[in-house]
Amino acid sequence: MAGYFIDFAIASALIVVLTALMGNISNTIGERLFGRNKSGKHVEASRRIQQGWKVVGGKNNAPKQAHR
Repeated sequence: MAGYFIDFAIASALIVVLTALMGNISNTIGERLFGRNKSGKHVEASRRIQQGWKVVGGKNNAPKQAHR
């Protein structure tokens, strides 16, 4: 009887993990196949819109430098 519960727990865990990963896998495949050169489109649009905005809040308002 204990073997049944162990098998049930393993099967349940595999089903949950595979279900959780299917969305990520299909999203990645879709981005690679259909995204092509559009990957930075929204980032650039957001950066263009926010250009010239005042920085508010906190003592350290300076924009962070990218590590090189």
